[in-house]
Amino acid sequence: MGPIHYSVFQQLHCLLLQRLVLLLALACCWQTSVHAQECPPNIDFETGGFNGWRCWVGHVASVSGVNVITLNEVSYAQDDRHTMLTSFPGNGRDPFGDFPMNCPNGSGHSIKLGNTSGGNEAEGVSYDFVVPKDRDVYSLIYHYAVVFQDPNHQESEQPRMEVEITNVTDNQIIQCSSFTFYPYGSPLPGFQLSANPGSNTPVWFKDWSAVTINLNGMAGKQIRLFFKTADCTFRRHFGYAYVDVNSECSGEFTGAAYCPDDTAVTVEAPYGYAEYKWLDASLNNVIGRGAKLRLSPPPPPGTRIAVELIPYDGYGCYDTLFAKLVDTLTVNAHAGPDSRSCNQAPVQIGGPPKPGIVYKWSPAKGLSDPNISNPLATPAITTTYILKASSSGGGCVSFDTVVVKAEIVDDSLRVLGKTAWCITDHDSSVLLVQPNYHIQWYRNNIPVLSESDKNIYPVKESGTYYATISSLQGCSVTTRKQDILIDQPRKGQHYPDKFTVANMSLDLSARDFGKHYRWAPATELDNDTMMKPHFKGAQEALYTVAIIAASGCVTTDTQAVKIINHIEVYVPNAFTPNKDGQNDILRPLLRGLKQLNYFKVFDRWGKVLFQTNREYEGWDGLIGGHIPSTGTVVWVVEAIGADDKVYKKTGTTIIIR
Repeated sequence: MGPIHYSVFQQLHCLLLQRLVLLLALACCWQTSVHAQECPPNIDFETGGFNGWRCWVGHVASVSGVNVITLNEVSYAQDDRHTMLTSFPGNGRDPFGDFPMNCPNGSGHSIKLGNTSGGNEAEGVSYDFVVPKDRDVYSLIYHYAVVFQDPNHQESEQPRMEVEITNVTDNQIIQCSSFTFYPYGSPLPGFQLSANPGSNTPVWFKDWSAVTINLNGMAGKQIRLFFKTADCTFRRHFGYAYVDVNSECSGEFTGAAYCPDDTAVTVEAPYGYAEYKWLDASLNNVIGRGAKLRLSPPPPPGTRIAVELIPYDGYGCYDTLFAKLVDTLTVNAHAGPDSRSCNQAPVQIGGPPKPGIVYKWSPAKGLSDPNISNPLATPAITTTYILKASSSGGGCVSFDTVVVKAEIVDDSLRVLGKTAWCITDHDSSVLLVQPNYHIQWYRNNIPVLSESDKNIYPVKESGTYYATISSLQGCSVTTRKQDILIDQPRKGQHYPDKFTVANMSLDLSARDFGKHYRWAPATELDNDTMMKPHFKGAQEALYTVAIIAASGCVTTDTQAVKIINHIEVYVPNAFTPNKDGQNDILRPLLRGLKQLNYFKVFDRWGKVLFQTNREYEGWDGLIGGHIPSTGTVVWVVEAIGADDKVYKKTGTTIIIR
């Protein structure tokens, strides 16, 4: 089937008056006396994994104006390309469309296919199953949501989502359940423009929608579901989707149960269709529109109703679902198992929500929301929470309780002594936590086994430290992290001599690892406490510089300043790069020059062998990793003198092996 995009297709009629066991709920929950037809194992992702599904990754390209997605099967779901989502507690909302990342069909798990990284990536998931041989009436519903950037490329170059439903046995595409989305200049049916695109490129999204796969008359046939996503073909723009499959497959009837004492009944059709039309049993009278139908008072048990599902133009099949209303519903409140909150850390209570149930928790204090099925509890004291669950019609009231034990464990971390000190100063660092049932210290995220269960830890080496503290009742907390630096002085150095003309400014510089600096003597220096002071004098001097690190360690370097009569550049006329430690490096000697613009070395054909703008960096004489034969090289030096004039010099040097 060719790509389908923003144009309006002739509405496709798959088969009216199909009877499907799916999703008609009333004002309470899905419990009903009618047995739902089993679906293929984990086609709904409800195991929380991809078992039964095949995962694919690959790339996308535009070939002669045709979009080509190339996929290869992989043995397991790939991180950030096949992402499992859970409705309990939920993964939040999509950053571009602000719709729930978890499918709102009441299921426990959905998946995200693709990501926002671009890179002309493509990915897919597929599932093969056989329609039961005794099921001539059989169908299922899948849900999807789509997000992609619209970089306004050519049609074959745009990001996209492809859905392909195949009757593998007969090698036929089930057309009304298969389609391709891609942005191209105009809104697609059901799509909206994101108010938060995150860049100058527009982002289109489609909230969760549903599609019926009509498999009537296909008993014994092999069916394949294949969902694919792809970025743009230029590696810059993304396309991704969310996918879920309903947990029920069709039988002949489904019952919408309600409570005998309900004052009203609300039945709900599958989520995500463009329009809904509710009909009475004769199919002649319209009794409501919209995804939900409220009947007050409830009709007599055994009443039959139907709903026509109208998909978005060109994206799905028409279908009609039937339900028989029965007054056999029971509601069981589920507050969840007792739990413990450590230091008021949030814990989840309750369970996944069920359509049509009204939830009310008390007391409300310490709960994130007392009117949902699964709030977060952060009690300051041990609290018994009571859950009241009832149908939206007011009947089938049920209660359950859960105890959240509150415990406070002292997670403070104290330091005695210094957090940074020099080993020559004989200081110390001691870490302390409050005594408890179990204490485990960590250095650089590795357990320090020798210090287990000790609340006092004398630190003997540098690192990042913290502790986990566990109580006898089972609470475990982690302290803050503390960096400890136990330093030692570095070996002193004598810097290369500096040359300057009398009374001309000369820049001096110490090594850059100190927090404080102290030059001595201070004479002829503009500031003896800077890393880079300026010398200006007429007399030669030998300076020491004390480099004081943050730990307090002191390193002493020396710098000689020599006075010359004039500014000059000197480069040796020969050197021996034989690694004997003598005359191995060719470098310029700058006398009275404060900045090297460049030093370049050329072979006799003018090829650059070496270049630098660092004063003390030189050429080791290697060409391609080897010492060349004896010969001559040409060099050129340009530098700025203490008088701010530019000095340039060219010469030759002989390489002696």
